[in-house]
Amino acid sequence: MTKAETLPIRSGDDVVRVRQRVRTLCIEIGLGLVDQTKFVTAASELARNTLDYGGGGDVRAEVVQTGTRKGLRLTFEDEGPGIADIEQALTDHFTSGGGLGLGLGGAKRLSNEFHIESTPGVGTRVTVVRWK
Repeated sequence: MTKAETLPIRSGDDVVRVRQRVRTLCIEIGLGLVDQTKFVTAASELARNTLDYGGGGDVRAEVVQTGTRKGLRLTFEDEGPGIADIEQALTDHFTSGGGLGLGLGGAKRLSNEFHIESTPGVGTRVTVVRWK
């Protein structure tokens, strides 16, 4: 079973809409409040990165089920400058901007699954999953 939708990330208002939609989907699949908060926080960080560093993009939200296990998969994509050194970008306090440098590493810790692909000059795709 898969239910999917794509949301644009072009402005700060879109980041807020992504957060709200992710919370709604987390509730629909039955995640508890702590797991909802963790995943909404991860989604917020990744949406903000998509906007600030990728120049905007999209997130695909998919309710997924494997056997009796339900989850939510989010795939953030942009066509920005890409990340030259992913390992360094995942290091706490590394930032290429003015932030705290907790976005990617924090999103990874707040998710059950995390995958990142990035090609300099082409863009970045980050996929996160939270399972119930």
